Amino acid sequence: MLNRVAGALFLIAAGAVSGVAQQEPRGSGTVVLRAARLIDGTGAAPIANGVVVVTDDRIVAVGAEGRVTIPAGARRIDLGNTTLLPGFVDAHVHLIGRPLADPGAEEQGTRDYPGFAAILGAANAQKTLMAGFTSVRNVGAQSFYDVALRRAIEGGYVPGPRMQTAANSLGITGGHCDENGYAPGLFDGTIKEGIADGPDQVRAAVRYQVKYGATVIKTCATGGVLSEGDAVGVPQYSYEELKAMVDEAATMERKVAAHAHGAEGIKIAARAGVASIEHGSFLDDEGAKLMAEHRTVLVPTYSAGEAVEAAVKAGLLKGFRAEKALAAGAAMRNSGQFARKYNVTFALGTDAGVGAHGNNGHEFELMVRWGGLTPMQSLVAGTTGAAKLLGWDDRLGSLTAGKLADVVAVEGDPLADITATTRVAFVMKNGVIHKRP
Repeated sequence: MLNRVAGALFLIAAGAVSGVAQQEPRGSGTVVLRAARLIDGTGAAPIANGVVVVTDDRIVAVGAEGRVTIPAGARRIDLGNTTLLPGFVDAHVHLIGRPLADPGAEEQGTRDYPGFAAILGAANAQKTLMAGFTSVRNVGAQSFYDVALRRAIEGGYVPGPRMQTAANSLGITGGHCDENGYAPGLFDGTIKEGIADGPDQVRAAVRYQVKYGATVIKTCATGGVLSEGDAVGVPQYSYEELKAMVDEAATMERKVAAHAHGAEGIKIAARAGVASIEHGSFLDDEGAKLMAEHRTVLVPTYSAGEAVEAAVKAGLLKGFRAEKALAAGAAMRNSGQFARKYNVTFALGTDAGVGAHGNNGHEFELMVRWGGLTPMQSLVAGTTGAAKLLGWDDRLGSLTAGKLADVVAVEGDPLADITATTRVAFVMKNGVIHKRP
């Protein structure tokens, strides 16, 4: 034990001496960003000829050109016919491992070497950042690889978005959050891997994930599409189990994100007090009303619905999983109407990892086309809406003086053409420019 501690101290000291990055880079000096228009993420009307003034890693002024004081000596960047927006926030990603369409995805649990998934995660994180998403919530990853990735980004070792991490998702034995469909003995999970049955095990599983770095708790309240043997909408946790999870997470100042496709599972999770429903495919009138009453946020992940439909067409999903994929995708196109009826809050989430990484901006379009939101509502869902869900709206999510300098620019006007969110020309995070024309 003493040898391990001594070794760790030596490595820390060596890193300090050699100048290895120990903190994510922050901006330095004053930069003035100017574009044809500016949308601040709050739902307010756009500003023509918008300007954002950034000093170091903070926004210090926002407004129309000519009405904002420009400090002497500031560096100016004119982004032309683009729209300035807050850094986008994706509330549902899986950065670790292979996406569904990867040829090795089905066998990665048995064939990939330990740590390979985390290495892919670093590449996926960079793609996400380049797509304009400066903050994400990673809702589930094996072996605490997402926590490792978060720390690597925070330490400045690899570029990527600011992360909340769930570590292992919590689920019942044989449920959607379990590794199922394998021979007995291959993937027999315990609370360490997030497999927990009954309130006592659930509490222990929450504590274990938090102990090793979970900043949000993810659970599977119903069955899912990609798992074997469970119906997509069937409830998998009881109210008592989910309530124990929510209460235990709350004592550690964590929120619970609940994967839930089926209507009954959505209702149980909302009553138990989860912060968000992920997917919500078969949401009905009663479920939406309950979500509104409990202020439960909907993260619809329309991109995942589109991705699994494409996987069926490509022959990647067959049999029962294909049936579930088509049923969930079809239902997703109707769920938004119930959420809108009761003014349920939307937060953007893509489920990237089911779909491709780096195409996160496509979710804005699907929130309009499938979810029935206006372009402005979808932009709010991917900025202030998602930031509030993460509990980070005090520092990001809008172009507001005093907040972190997370700024993106997209080509054209997303209010006229929402697909502009996939054409990201400029990315700044913490005042550091990661992408520019």
